[in-house]
Amino acid sequence: MKSCLPLITPLIAAWMCNLPLVSAQDYPTKPIRLIVPFAAGGGSDFVGRLIALKLTEQLGQTVVVDNRPGAASLLGTQIAAHAAADGYTLLLADSGFTINIAFFKDPKYDALKDFDPISVVAETPYILVVNPGLSYSSSIKDFIAAAKAQPGKLTIGSAGSGSGTHMTGELFRLRAGINMIHVPYKSVGPALSDVVAGQIQSTISTAPVTLPLSKAGRVKILAAAAPKRSQLLPDVPTFAESGVNDVNVSNWYSVISVGGTPPAIIKLLNREIARAVAAPDTKERLAVSALEAAPNSPEEFRKKIADELQRWSRVIKDAGIRQE
Repeated sequence: MKSCLPLITPLIAAWMCNLPLVSAQDYPTKPIRLIVPFAAGGGSDFVGRLIALKLTEQLGQTVVVDNRPGAASLLGTQIAAHAAADGYTLLLADSGFTINIAFFKDPKYDALKDFDPISVVAETPYILVVNPGLSYSSSIKDFIAAAKAQPGKLTIGSAGSGSGTHMTGELFRLRAGINMIHVPYKSVGPALSDVVAGQIQSTISTAPVTLPLSKAGRVKILAAAAPKRSQLLPDVPTFAESGVNDVNVSNWYSVISVGGTPPAIIKLLNREIARAVAAPDTKERLAVSALEAAPNSPEEFRKKIADELQRWSRVIKDAGIRQE
């Protein structure tokens, strides 16, 4: 009897082995969808559209931004998690991608199993912002001293419970050994407005929305949650410079793929993203929005995700935050 093996086509063989046929050699052959799990107009949307434009130019196929806002980015993330692992559905993930795993009881996705990291695109450190008229607004040391002298009296705003600004504030509070009242808002804009108006004493924010108010003298930035001074905030000290260690939290924006995407495609996309953010026009547009290009390898990015998953689980436990 003749063997039937020669009759098995590559298509059937791949089906039998349940292996994806897509490779870097024939990718992409159709438009790529980049899911942004937030509404249009925000930081994630800005970065998503910027990187989509550059990848469209470089890959010769359209990268379409698909805004899927809802449930603190859970909706869009869950849609991406259930897409085909062929490189044609990507996700624009930010720091909430790891925080949500610790904050929500059932996020319905596993950050390390359901996704393959490709690269961080850009990042900006979270910052502590206060009303400049406060008697203790001259330095982070004065602010901490005032908080310790009035335990449970000073307020600190955020963009909402479970947000990166909330978690950074909790981390700051734990590391500084102070007791403050958390005031959650629907976004960081209203929190900043109340700092300006003196309704709350402080908030954690990001540079893009804060710098205009800071330059106008309406708020003061006391510290940045970065391991070293940011090039975009050279006059702002880090928390560590003032004796508050291990408060290094950036709001990062990244591109990730569905878990099981062929390694060759991950490698190709990582190379193209690094090329895109290295372009002078990309760097200039990022800098205007107080963002620094921060590409890394898939391996480095996976470690970053794993480290943040552990950190936020610890912070939520130590701060006594109830999961939602």
